[in-house]
Amino acid sequence: MTQTERLDYILKYLIDELEYPNNKMQIPSSYKEKRFLMKSLLNIRPPKEISDEFIKVQDDFLKNEAEEKGIIDVYSLPAKDKLSVWQGDITRLKVGAIVNAANSEMLGCFQAGHMCIDNVIHTASGVQLREECFALMQEKRRKFNDPNYVEPTGKAMITKGYNLPAEYVIHTVGPIVYGNLTESLKDDLANCYKSVLSCCIENKIKTVAFCCISTGVFCFPNEEAGKIAVKTVKEFLKKDSFIERVVFNVFKDIDLEIYNNLL
Repeated sequence: MTQTERLDYILKYLIDELEYPNNKMQIPSSYKEKRFLMKSLLNIRPPKEISDEFIKVQDDFLKNEAEEKGIIDVYSLPAKDKLSVWQGDITRLKVGAIVNAANSEMLGCFQAGHMCIDNVIHTASGVQLREECFALMQEKRRKFNDPNYVEPTGKAMITKGYNLPAEYVIHTVGPIVYGNLTESLKDDLANCYKSVLSCCIENKIKTVAFCCISTGVFCFPNEEAGKIAVKTVKEFLKKDSFIERVVFNVFKDIDLEIYNNLL
């Protein structure tokens, strides 16, 4: 199958399984529109059973797409004291783990087409990522005997990377800034970085790429977030030398400038 044929198959499958009355959604004609529709349908799809054939077609599509975008080995990036800054799509990085700024439900963002990092990572990884997140959260609800359990701020949960160049995804819930930036919120953000790095040690992951946790819709000020990230990571690496490379992955120009100045 060509990439277009795979994409058409994926769209037809996802549209056919929608449980909307009189579902007559049409597949667009242009490849760009088709790809956006695929992303949107994957974003809203709840964790549930799916065919082995779909998984194979989806995996072939996403792996080919990753190759087309270009895979970046983190060891090829310039580094100082094990730290690198890289601007671009985090799903292109060949790394032990990438960090996902998740919400407390830990299932990904369910807003169709939303450009948050959560959606980007789940889309590039494939439907298996949401399935694993759901299974892990169900385990936690049984463990804590709480059907409404949600992941606390500052903690981290690890899953496989599936169709990503990264072997793992480490999901962490960053603090949400509603008003003034308090010391408690700063501590929560620092704990995100500590939890992720501790998770790397526990799982023998030597390289990790952080996104800019909480600086998007969670409204943490970019400059202060960068200072906390760099300070926390540097202090952690002084105490434990196992991790070989930490990448601060940025998307916005302002974050690139902040991290370059800090490093």
